[in-house]
Amino acid sequence: MSDKLVSIVMPVYNSSRFIEDTLNSVLAQTYSNWELIAVDDCSTDDSYEILKKYADKDKRITVLRLEKNSGAAVARNRAIDVARGDYIAFIDSDDLWVPEKLSVQVNFMQKNNVYFSFSSYKKIRDSGELIKIVRAPFKVNYTKNLWFNRITTPSVMYNAVFFGKQYMPDIRARQDYGMWLKLLKKADAFGIETPLVMVIKRHNSLSSNKLKMIKYNWKLYREIENLPLPVSLWALIGDILSRLLFIK
Repeated sequence: MSDKLVSIVMPVYNSSRFIEDTLNSVLAQTYSNWELIAVDDCSTDDSYEILKKYADKDKRITVLRLEKNSGAAVARNRAIDVARGDYIAFIDSDDLWVPEKLSVQVNFMQKNNVYFSFSSYKKIRDSGELIKIVRAPFKVNYTKNLWFNRITTPSVMYNAVFFGKQYMPDIRARQDYGMWLKLLKKADAFGIETPLVMVIKRHNSLSSNKLKMIKYNWKLYREIENLPLPVSLWALIGDILSRLLFIK
């Protein structure tokens, strides 16, 4: 496995309760050639100070701060702007990686000539209790992922040499889903069966509000993807079913 640089993109907003665990999970990676670009979205707690403390100890960590609160899309895109890596990976400031996450994923992508990958993940409660393991499918294309999104953000890695710099649509939610659809227009995504990520279920998170997510999905289908009304309705039904019956 060649030692390619991986740029890790992390938006941060009022995450002081969780962010040290997230940062420690990055520092624990067995794959060492990475840079973490953390962008603070004008937190009102001490998230920014925690980030600076970690950056002072490890020069692989870069900390930026937005001038005004702008949302995760703007924060992620700012990080992508300055990313130098051959690969770009994503983590949120309250999620966790297993120590082998980067090494397994880079090896998988290089060995199989994959440009866009993601993995299974464990969904857990704040208490640490396992809710379930969500298994990644072997392969996802644009049409399949339009029906419902099977790609979770902190498990994603894409080849920035192949795709070039790609940016998320500037919407308050579902911007990550919008990027996956953009990438899938150029290459299929391949799933890694091993759970490499732990996603913490937060009851107060934006993504926990199902009605808001439906609204943002509709905005994505109609205004970002410019899908015809029947296709948008078909995709929305798939998303609702997935939330009710499957993985959400």
